[in-house]
Amino acid sequence: MSVNEVKLSRSDSGLMAAIGTPAKRLWLLGALALTAIVIFMTIKLGSNLQYILVHRGLTLATMLLVAFAASTSTLLFQTVTNNRILTPSIMGFENLFVLIQTLIIFMFGAKGIPWVGVSGKFLCEALLLVMFSAVLYRWLFLGRRDNLHLVLLVGIICGTLFRSASSLMQRLLTPTEFAVLQGRMFATFTRAVPELIALTALIVVVVAIIIWRRRFELDVLALGRDSAVNLGINFNRSVTLILLLVSVLVAVSTALVGPLTFLGFMVANLAYLVAGSSQHRILLPTAFLLGVISLVGGQLILEHLLNMAGALSVVIEFIGGTLFILLLLKKVAV
Repeated sequence: MSVNEVKLSRSDSGLMAAIGTPAKRLWLLGALALTAIVIFMTIKLGSNLQYILVHRGLTLATMLLVAFAASTSTLLFQTVTNNRILTPSIMGFENLFVLIQTLIIFMFGAKGIPWVGVSGKFLCEALLLVMFSAVLYRWLFLGRRDNLHLVLLVGIICGTLFRSASSLMQRLLTPTEFAVLQGRMFATFTRAVPELIALTALIVVVVAIIIWRRRFELDVLALGRDSAVNLGINFNRSVTLILLLVSVLVAVSTALVGPLTFLGFMVANLAYLVAGSSQHRILLPTAFLLGVISLVGGQLILEHLLNMAGALSVVIEFIGGTLFILLLLKKVAV
């Protein structure tokens, strides 16, 4: 995200000025998100209140965690790369997650690893994703900092490699094992168990505190490497820490609900338009609230207006993918 990209165009500024200051926009987004949450928790409760409230509470907590992880990781990643097109998901994260799931079922069957347990499986998957991304990101952005084409190329190659390996093993699975794998290959917000939600929440809170304490440093990093170094920032150390935090957020989010390629990309780019500011103290909560509105509002529409005619993750991927193509074509045209 360059300095010029951070600034709003005159037309966008005029439109956003009608809404008010960035603080007022945050309050408005907060009110919309809270309204969506209240409606989601109270609409059509039925008679079995205890079961419904617990189920909806777990689903809501999952969506809040994923909204924060996806939006924040994408914003941080784009800050480091100075590019609004790149996202952590482009680097092959989802394909690696599918490869891990396929490998587990291929080696241990549909029941998975029996002695690990749910929490152990979650931590193992998250650790593998963090290790992969930390090594790859640091090599790309510190060893070969300015070659964004190389970043895209390596992401495509890694994704293709993981997808090919997964496809090979999937052909050797039994129909029952493949059916179990199919259920894990698409993101869903209703299957997370309380212990995983609690563990993810603990990790997310720690990461959120670290990020918020460095929000002003992120503003400096958004100016570019040379400007950040001239302003006294230890660029290599700061970028390494940020990439590690990005890896953790993407890993726990993917391990919790499954792959979501374009959620973070969609809400991050909407945040640039809506926030009315390039400061991360405004951008970060704006992107998070947009993520909450997208997930909770989308789930409400699918459940109560469309009678679950589709999956929320599929709709988000379609909208986010369309936005990605439009922005990519816009950059090529420029």
